[in-house]
Amino acid sequence: MSGLKKIIFASRNRGKIKELQALLMDSGVTLYSLEDYPDLPDIKEDGNSFLENALIKAKTVAELTGEVVLADDSGLEVEALKGAPGIYSARYAGEEGDDGKNIMKLLNDLHGVPPAGREAVFRCILVLYRPDGRYQIFDGSWDGRIAEVPAGKEGFGYDPVFYLPERGVTAAELPVEIKNGISHRAKAAAKLKVWLERGIQKNGA
Repeated sequence: MSGLKKIIFASRNRGKIKELQALLMDSGVTLYSLEDYPDLPDIKEDGNSFLENALIKAKTVAELTGEVVLADDSGLEVEALKGAPGIYSARYAGEEGDDGKNIMKLLNDLHGVPPAGREAVFRCILVLYRPDGRYQIFDGSWDGRIAEVPAGKEGFGYDPVFYLPERGVTAAELPVEIKNGISHRAKAAAKLKVWLERGIQKNGA
C-alpha cells in the first residue's frame, strides 16, 4: 500500500462524506464514495456493534471493487437509555436517515430526565480494509449531553441536540472547522492520518 492515493469511503451519507473529505483533505489521498459507484448494491448492516457493521461495509465494498475501502460506523449512546440508540442511531425512529424524526424520538424518550442525567457520547469506528483481507481499525469518542431542544444548523444527525457543556453550544452550533477538530469522527480520522503519514503500510502492517 505504499503510495496509497485512492480510498473508497463506503457510504452514501452526504454529511459523513463531506466531513471525511474535509478531514482527509491534506492526507494526499483522494476519497471517493459510494455516490461514485451507483451500481453497487445497498449493504445490509446486521452486525451487533459499530465495529462489526464497519467491517461488513468495508469488506463487501473491497471485494466488489478490488480497491482499498474505508468504512465508518458511528452513533450516539445515551446513558439514561442504556446506550440507545447506539448502532440503530440512523434508524432510531424507524426510517433510515430521517434526522428530524430520530431527534424527536430521542427527546421524547428523555422527557423529564434532568440535565445531569442526559449524558451521552458519540462513538466512531473507522475500518480501512484492503482487498487481501487485511485491515486497520481507528476509533474516536466525543462526550456531551442531550439538550432539551434542538439548536444550530451546522452538521447533521443528532448534532442539534448534542450539547457541549464546556463550550455552551450544541455540535450544530459549532463552526465546521471547530467540529472537525474535536468530534468523534475527527479523532478517528486523525489516527488514520497518522497511520498513513508514518508509512506503516510500507512495512506490510
